[in-house]
Amino acid sequence: MSEDKKVKHVLGLSGGKDSAALAVYMARNYPELDIEYFFTDTGKELPEVYDFLERLEIQLRKPIKHINSGKDFDYWLAQHNNYLPAGQQRWCTIRMKLEPFEKWIRPFLDQGYEVISYVGIRADEPWRDGYRPNESQKDLTIKMPFAEDGIKKQGVFDILESAGLGLPKYYDWRSRSGCTFCFFQRKIEWVRLRERHPEAFEEAKSYEKRAETSENGETFFWMGPNEPLETLEDPERVAQIKANHQKVIERFEKKKKRERKRRLGMHAMVDETMLIDTLDMDAMYDLEEGGGACITCYK
Repeated sequence: MSEDKKVKHVLGLSGGKDSAALAVYMARNYPELDIEYFFTDTGKELPEVYDFLERLEIQLRKPIKHINSGKDFDYWLAQHNNYLPAGQQRWCTIRMKLEPFEKWIRPFLDQGYEVISYVGIRADEPWRDGYRPNESQKDLTIKMPFAEDGIKKQGVFDILESAGLGLPKYYDWRSRSGCTFCFFQRKIEWVRLRERHPEAFEEAKSYEKRAETSENGETFFWMGPNEPLETLEDPERVAQIKANHQKVIERFEKKKKRERKRRLGMHAMVDETMLIDTLDMDAMYDLEEGGGACITCYK
């Protein structure tokens, strides 16, 4: 990069713990950088996400820019022949997260800026590489300060705690941020969505389809191929899901106790402060952190 190259610094926020901690970290350690913070808003986010972003704005003493596609979820659903997004067809992330970001930074790239985008991938996540610029974005640089500076999960907790922010409130009941009806939710999280945000649950239920009545012949249930959300109106089914989840928690707690016994010394790197029911949920279900979800949505 030449010395007279114009530079635009940007940092995307998802409403999740890692990107929020990175914003605080950058503001503290690199105050000379004029970073623009942004949130790509689908219009279907959890209320707790918006609350957390407002608190983060106060901490940063800077506004968080909300960008979007200018089109709502229903518009994009129609553009995709009314096929709802799923793990193998994540058009929601592409249309409502990535493309708005690309459209926003395009004028800066066209004006000769180097755009540096800071991503909250930690040092304990070597398997993630974040957003990959395409051929038309040769002046877009992705930087991962946490990975470069050795910041791990406990470091993220420490940053948020020291800033007086703590964790987003949705971690009380859900393992990651994102849309209210994100298809990466587990059944226990759908139960909790119904309990905490019944109106959002009803909206999610309204999108489900059966082949015999849907316009495109699609059958789609958020919880899986054979279980529509209406089954959660049965108290017995809800009780069963909660009991199954409790068994998973108990199994995981026993596993962690065994691991602690195998560690040497009292200062082993164990995340004792974690909320075992949500922040460890991926590990409880034998998944890598994120469970395959899009990092743009939940980081």
